[in-house]
Amino acid sequence: MTYAIIGFGAVGQALAAAFARKSIDVVVAGRRPPEALAQQAAAIGPRVTPKPLAEALAADTVILAVPFSQHGEVAKAAASWGGKLVIDATNAYGTPLEDFDGLTSSAVVAKAFAGARFVKGFNHLPAAKLAADPRVGGGRRVIFIAGDDEAALLQAKTLMERLGYAPVSLGSLAEGAVLTQARGNGWSPLNFQDLVKIDKL
Repeated sequence: MTYAIIGFGAVGQALAAAFARKSIDVVVAGRRPPEALAQQAAAIGPRVTPKPLAEALAADTVILAVPFSQHGEVAKAAASWGGKLVIDATNAYGTPLEDFDGLTSSAVVAKAFAGARFVKGFNHLPAAKLAADPRVGGGRRVIFIAGDDEAALLQAKTLMERLGYAPVSLGSLAEGAVLTQARGNGWSPLNFQDLVKIDKL
């Protein structure tokens, strides 16, 4: 299984740190060329490798950590998304709700990645929390996820658990993603809720 993080801003670097912490190889890419990301990647760890976008999109699992406005550009950069797991960590803060034609922002992104096995996740916590060790006070930091594909949800949960998090499914995109994504110039009830699941009581 190969992994890529698309977007190397604060959230992308935080997620790269999570992979590095567990010594899991991950490719990173962004709008800047790989050499422009090299210093930041090296500071995170030797398992974090910058690549051109086209090469990064060859990964089996792609985590989308770009600004919401750039998701379409990333979607068009791959010849096919068929069979790939896409974990959408974007937030559409500042985008008017009427731009979504009655859909959630997650559903809008999912439509752009036609053929992908799509899950919403890693988007409700600020970058500093994502970058921190998820082991907290005898438990693990919760990551909310949502999706319409049970197999994709299971695969995403397995990755999140491997990274040290406690994934909690909120159900389908329509039911769950709406609880963790930006709404125009506001936020949903579970955004920024830093919760810890205690492993053993």
